[in-house]
Amino acid sequence: MKKNKFESKLSANGPSYQPLYKQVEEYVTQLIVEQRWKPGEMLPNEFQLADEFNVSQGTVRKALNILTADKILERKQGVGTFVSERTSQNALYKFFPIVADGKKPELPKSETLSRKIELAAGEVAENLQLKPDEEVIVLSRKRKIDGELCILEDIYLPKKYFEGLIEEADIPHTLYHFYQTNYHHTVHNISDRIKAELANESDAEQLNILVNDPLLTFTRIAHSLEGKLIEYRKTRCLSDKYHYLADIM
Repeated sequence: MKKNKFESKLSANGPSYQPLYKQVEEYVTQLIVEQRWKPGEMLPNEFQLADEFNVSQGTVRKALNILTADKILERKQGVGTFVSERTSQNALYKFFPIVADGKKPELPKSETLSRKIELAAGEVAENLQLKPDEEVIVLSRKRKIDGELCILEDIYLPKKYFEGLIEEADIPHTLYHFYQTNYHHTVHNISDRIKAELANESDAEQLNILVNDPLLTFTRIAHSLEGKLIEYRKTRCLSDKYHYLADIM
């Protein structure tokens, strides 16, 4: 591997005075953000990276271990280290927490009800930290688990990060892999808030329940790998046969 292939600039006396392993960690992350290494792609081995960054193999290994623990990278025993890919299975166990009572997690099927562009306002602008004159793409969907309609959700995306999405021919069930492969935004951190609410008239009609029937409602904020706020989501789910599952590792 030629020196400075990635124009790396690691220094023990850099302005931030960060340890070298931390500099390697942040630089590898930046290369992934810039799509120099794409989802599913294998990284050079530790010896090559150490040579490239002009650090020890141990420094590289420490940085890669941290990125692996953060799910940015994935180690495959005897094969190598890969950029993590948000597959349907990843989405099922990490990013989709609603489970039917007495059953194993199942990735729900979705149908897009509408997509539109509107100005950010109220809780949307606040949660995505947007100005009132900035535009958001709004996706409204209904979702089924085991063939039963049980979920409604509205998803708000800053238009500046998803140019062209409104014209997409097809919106898949698993949006996070779609964000990553089509728009170069890897969802890295999510924050969910859960509360009980009563169904309003619109939700009741679509879910075939009564107004004021109880719903499990959660709102989600998603950050990308580089720390951008890229999604605000509001999900309403029937509460009689479903629950929110959170496995603490």
